[in-house]
Amino acid sequence: MKLFKPLIWGFLSLVLSVSGGIAEETLKIGHITGRTGWLKGPALSATVAVDIAVAEINAAGGVNGKMIEIIEFDSGSDPKQAALAAKTLAQDHDVLAIIGPFSSGEAKVAFNVAEREKIVMMSNASSAPGLTKDKEWAWRITEDEGKQFARLLTTFKKMDYPRESVDIVYVSDEAISAVVGEKLYPFLLKKFGINHGKPVAITYKSFDLAPQIAPIVANNPDMVAVAGLPENASKTIRELKRQGYKGRMIGSQIFADPNILELFGDMAEGTTFMAGFHADSSPKATAFNQKFLKGTKAAGINKLGAHHTDAQSYDAVYLYAQVMSEQNVSGDKSNLAKERLAIREGLRSVNFSGILGDNLCFAGNDAELPGYVIQIKDGKWTLLDSHKPDPCK
Repeated sequence: MKLFKPLIWGFLSLVLSVSGGIAEETLKIGHITGRTGWLKGPALSATVAVDIAVAEINAAGGVNGKMIEIIEFDSGSDPKQAALAAKTLAQDHDVLAIIGPFSSGEAKVAFNVAEREKIVMMSNASSAPGLTKDKEWAWRITEDEGKQFARLLTTFKKMDYPRESVDIVYVSDEAISAVVGEKLYPFLLKKFGINHGKPVAITYKSFDLAPQIAPIVANNPDMVAVAGLPENASKTIRELKRQGYKGRMIGSQIFADPNILELFGDMAEGTTFMAGFHADSSPKATAFNQKFLKGTKAAGINKLGAHHTDAQSYDAVYLYAQVMSEQNVSGDKSNLAKERLAIREGLRSVNFSGILGDNLCFAGNDAELPGYVIQIKDGKWTLLDSHKPDPCK
């Protein structure tokens, strides 16, 4: 049975997860998560996915005869605390590698610590383009927003959906949403020959979106591209529908959480977006989703299905386990620097199959993953199209 022993709790928390044995007999992996702060919702469920993977691996005998031990640090969804977490895990807890941090804003700062400490950090959710560029120790088991949105536009072109004009709405105080709304959407729409209006910024504290949304409804574009995390995307989409917008609402993968079926309600019909995980994509994915739903229910977390960040968190543990096995990692403190390097080198040539897909690899330091075009139809999460991973170069 997996136990949690809180060492520090509050804005910062350090939680030791003991999965059998004692510290000297385990392979320690750090996990920078967000049990508190504005990203608590999606980040908290990702910890359940990590727990499931660790429990499964340890029940099957662990790795190289040793159990995996997770050392968890709560960043509070704050970039500065994510950097502190990376430093603390690397220096004070001698972890072999790190999962996280969760957001692009956190990763942008914490990745610099990974470079200085020479320890692999595998972000399980950050998706802003270019975060790992010119980095040696920063990795991501995620697909960036630009590639996923381009896939969505490719599907629209293939299916010849009306797309002559698109307006853009984004949440300006969400780091990833601002990047997507201000830069990615305009760039890719232009690349696909689609006219777009000037991006409209809203804030997550906005109570009345009517003034910002009214001009968009008056323009009556074929589509409205929304860049926002689920709760704020739902506010935008509800306001668009309330004012009578009849076109298609679209997005990359920022709000691709199955819980949007509740958040968007009957306003969601026709909304089309990208997702990095689809529970019906394979028997392994389905089995994980069912176990995940049981786990989140037991933890008191309301989930209608696994988010792609949950699936990425689960596969990140298995990915590390495979690489540590292939590199004969022992967890011996006297070889810590050497084994951290071995993990990094193992990732460069790894071929990994998990719930995200089969025969996955890394191009640069970013995983090449599939993409799923999801449409809300008859109040259900419906697969419209799918895209295979790009080949690794």
